[in-house]
Amino acid sequence: MKLIIDRFEGDFAVCETEDRKMINIKRSLLPGDAKEGDVIISTPGGYSIDKDETAERKKRISKLIDDIWE
Repeated sequence: MKLIIDRFEGDFAVCETEDRKMINIKRSLLPGDAKEGDVIISTPGGYSIDKDETAERKKRISKLIDDIWE
């Protein structure tokens, strides 16, 4: 399951699921370098950042913003 980190609130990361629901995940289960906007995937020991998907998502968002300003 892929999740997107929406924001951090205290000891939790508020994440959006693929079906657009919001869930809380303990921050301690995430990699130390996880940040808002990262795509994460569930692993047996916690979660890992899907760097390729995160980069692709940021690229798509950047293009959308550029299109709006043109």
